[in-house]
Amino acid sequence: MPVEILKRYEKWKDIATLSGPLGLRQIKGFHDEALKGQWQGYRSCRLGIQYRLIYRIAADRQLFQVVSITAHDYRRSS
Repeated sequence: MPVEILKRYEKWKDIATLSGPLGLRQIKGFHDEALKGQWQGYRSCRLGIQYRLIYRIAADRQLFQVVSITAHDYRRSS
């Protein structure tokens, strides 16, 4: 994983810890959004043009569970 993406991930963790989900949504560069379909209940944040972080939040407390950080494939499947 590129060093730049690791730095963005560290920044993401800091914001998530200090400001919670609302803080993440306020930073437009992350493009934090709810996912649909098989990923319903999870959220996605951009760590770069290509890399996405998928996470969810435990309902009873502010606990973030990072599921994956992967390069996003922009090709659409048929």
